[in-house]
Amino acid sequence: MEKQYVKELAKTVASIRDNELAEAFLHNILTPAELDEISKRLQIVKLLMKGVSQRDVAKKLGVSMGTVSRGSRELKYGENGFKKIL
Repeated sequence: MEKQYVKELAKTVASIRDNELAEAFLHNILTPAELDEISKRLQIVKLLMKGVSQRDVAKKLGVSMGTVSRGSRELKYGENGFKKIL
């Protein structure tokens, strides 16, 4: 993926100040499946940060343990974006 495109997307998202506009933009730029996946990824991380067990997160959100483990790895070894924002 071209780094400049990611930077431009980040800049665009960061410029949105209205929640309804942000939601409309996400619906425009992502497929329903992508939006669902990204939304669940955020919920996974939020629950893990609250101390909910990986197994309980998977059960509550209806996702695989692998998906939850990926979120856990991002919290431990990622670029700390989740921790800084949430």
